[in-house]
Amino acid sequence: MTRKSIIKRTRNVVVKVGSSVLTTSEGEIDHQRIQRLVEDVCRVVDSGRRVALVSSGAIAVGMDRLGLRGRVEGIPDKQAIAAIGQPHLMALYDTYFQKKGVQISQILLTRDDLNHRRRYLNARDTIDSLFKFGALPIINENDTVVVEEIKVGDNDNLSVLVAGLIQADLLIILSDMEGLFDKDPKVYPDACLIPKVDEIDDEIMCTAGGSFSPTGIGGMAVKLEAIQKAAAFGIPTILASGKRDGVLREIFSGEPVGTLFMPQRDPLNCKKQWIAYGVRSSGTLYLDGGAVKALLYGGKSLLPSGVVRVSGNFERGEGVDIRNLSDELIAKGLVNYSAQEIERIKGQQSSKIKEILGYTYGDELIHRDHLVVLTPAGKE
Repeated sequence: MTRKSIIKRTRNVVVKVGSSVLTTSEGEIDHQRIQRLVEDVCRVVDSGRRVALVSSGAIAVGMDRLGLRGRVEGIPDKQAIAAIGQPHLMALYDTYFQKKGVQISQILLTRDDLNHRRRYLNARDTIDSLFKFGALPIINENDTVVVEEIKVGDNDNLSVLVAGLIQADLLIILSDMEGLFDKDPKVYPDACLIPKVDEIDDEIMCTAGGSFSPTGIGGMAVKLEAIQKAAAFGIPTILASGKRDGVLREIFSGEPVGTLFMPQRDPLNCKKQWIAYGVRSSGTLYLDGGAVKALLYGGKSLLPSGVVRVSGNFERGEGVDIRNLSDELIAKGLVNYSAQEIERIKGQQSSKIKEILGYTYGDELIHRDHLVVLTPAGKE
């Protein structure tokens, strides 16, 4: 696929905007930049495409309203500042989108909303209905109530989950960087932009640096990890500068702006996307070498005979990590049995399950349809 062919077939698009795009170098809200971004987004909408906007900025706007500068450390303080900033952020967007005749809507999510299948599907259906009403969804993490256990972590990853949710044809991440460089351009003036990345391998990851934004969370390494997930979903990603006037217009004209990251050739289906990156793991199953080989290369379901150790306290139907005895993550899945039940039947043949437990939910601890291999050698 070429860049122009990707743009041509794009109908659903997620645009993620970082805090650094919405603020000046002094940390003040850049109203002119927001207005130009909105005008850019409206051009995409006017072209007949459906756009979901994942926007950071609640904390940045809250800090601006309070006259604060620098980075806020305390979680309660961050949550309070987000509570102050979120309605004002939406008010800014509403002001500029209304001028262009576009109705907006607000969706605040936590990982719990994406972890539970029914809530995940409800979120998908809500966004679909908003598109039908002609309303542009503006999505953010619910920073005011979120705690570590239910936190997505950053809006780069949230944008990928939203892209999977709406089956987007393209993800665009706008930051204060022009794209991915071969080395940190803030340190090396001779750094060169990488126009296209076919696969994010170890060499590409080594180019990633840290985050320098006082209001942002994700540095380049976080962005690359998020883009890897998008690639697994079969979604191409363009990383470009939101500080660039008309950046979306240039992207949708097929111009070589930023860095284009290509998708995997064999992407995960919708349910496996959710299992791999939406479900929070409640425990871990450790496998012997034979079981690892069967999962990675044999396309098999996970049977109790291959389980050596159980960690965590999980119930039937919950998500678990699957690791080898070297503690390397190889897969994730939804279990047919609880941790206590698996503790009793681990290492046994499936034919012994009913004899040991007195009942059975099937021969598999995790059926292949509910299992996602994550290591490169056996990736689905």
